[in-house]
Amino acid sequence: MQLFLSTFQNKIDKKGRVSVPASFRAVLSDQTFQGIVVFRSLTHPAIEGFSMTRMEKLSQDLDQLDAFSQDYEDWTASIFADSHQLPFDSEGRVQLPEIFCNYAGITDVVAFIGRGKSFQLWNPSTFEMYQNQARDRLKNKEHGLRVVT
Repeated sequence: MQLFLSTFQNKIDKKGRVSVPASFRAVLSDQTFQGIVVFRSLTHPAIEGFSMTRMEKLSQDLDQLDAFSQDYEDWTASIFADSHQLPFDSEGRVQLPEIFCNYAGITDVVAFIGRGKSFQLWNPSTFEMYQNQARDRLKNKEHGLRVVT
């Protein structure tokens, strides 16, 4: 499985298009839908980015809930109803929804943040502050990450 790794900053053009990093497009190259799926993060001032395959997996996971429960309703209203499919143009760009850019405070530059199986889009300075805080939190923890090989 290929992963979304690293951080890239790309400019948004006058039409609201941004180039998705080449390494991210490579991860998505075997997908039926040639593009990304995005929705507003539930935990950060950011945009979540998934492949269509990952969205399908999320849908399957949600099928474990009672389809008439409030949890199911909340998850589907917050993620699936908010999601946008953004197809790549011939140059590997996508058109970011204005409402999402406003939510994340993204104006002329967007940071693509690799998160393994998914990625996020942030205002670069907001992410830098968040990343510094995250590093500080990890430095202060007693237990580290255990990697099993």
